[in-house]
Amino acid sequence: MSATYDVLGIGNAIVDVLARAEDSDLAAAGLHKGAMQLVDEAKAAEIYAAMGPTTVVSGGSAANTMAGLASLGRKAAFVGKVKSDAPGQEFAHDIRKAGVAFDTAAAESGAATARCLILVTPDGQRTMNTFLGACQALGPRDIDEAAVAAAKVLYMEGYLWDPPGAKEAFLKAAKVSRAKGRKVALSLSDSFCVDRYRDEFLSLIRDGVVDIVFANESELHSLYQTADFDTALAALRAEKSLLGVVTRSEKGCVVASAAEVVSAPAFPVEAVVDTTGAGDLFAAGFLAGYTQDLSYGKCAALGALAAAEVISHFGARPQKDLLQLAKDNGLL
Repeated sequence: MSATYDVLGIGNAIVDVLARAEDSDLAAAGLHKGAMQLVDEAKAAEIYAAMGPTTVVSGGSAANTMAGLASLGRKAAFVGKVKSDAPGQEFAHDIRKAGVAFDTAAAESGAATARCLILVTPDGQRTMNTFLGACQALGPRDIDEAAVAAAKVLYMEGYLWDPPGAKEAFLKAAKVSRAKGRKVALSLSDSFCVDRYRDEFLSLIRDGVVDIVFANESELHSLYQTADFDTALAALRAEKSLLGVVTRSEKGCVVASAAEVVSAPAFPVEAVVDTTGAGDLFAAGFLAGYTQDLSYGKCAALGALAAAEVISHFGARPQKDLLQLAKDNGLL
């Protein structure tokens, strides 16, 4: 069966609200630097009231990855839930304008479209406070089985494991994808997310539900409960038939399987402005190469290029034509 999409992503449809902050601001608010926490609507309003001047952009981890894939010339689709309110309409407009197919029906009632309040410190680190809102209404009924079956890779974010309905949608989509002989990829999303669902994520890996896992160094350490990178990497390589893609910030990345380990450097960047979306765009670049059967080294280089572009500005969606950037750097 031929593929309509290179990658179909399922994730939380979120509008990001970003502001600059100092470490002292995080401490005063009792926030853990560099982490993502879920907040209710009242807490979101409290954090928003304390924020300085803001930048509002469409976001969401898997949605950012799909936007990156489209910028790299790949065919991408996204499944995620918004409400039919102004932020929801803005999200739908933005992702479609990015070239991503987005057909999930908006909720007519219930909670507002999700938003993530992101405080960015001078070192570019982002501390995220997420009100899931309408995302929690995503369920199995929102999964278009034909669309899932027609994607080379199904990509899902670990954050989906928080709302029960989204978890069911995740499992339904994975079953459809695997039945068609497609590949299923999982992003671990956040070390605190791994802490909450470690056993379930390991079950997804060991039961053969997922073929590819994306993680950063801290997420990998959390998954295998070790502070030693080599020990964690060995545990990852011991997982049967799994491809692990691990980002290590300025140290580059490692692509690991039972058969081999490929290391690749980070792409140089003049200044780190905002690390929001770095992992999302790395996954976009890697999958852009992977779906075209490029070598792991070339896939990693594309990921590093896309990540470098997104951390050079505010917001988690590319502002440059990544396909042209890749061609200019001899990667495509």
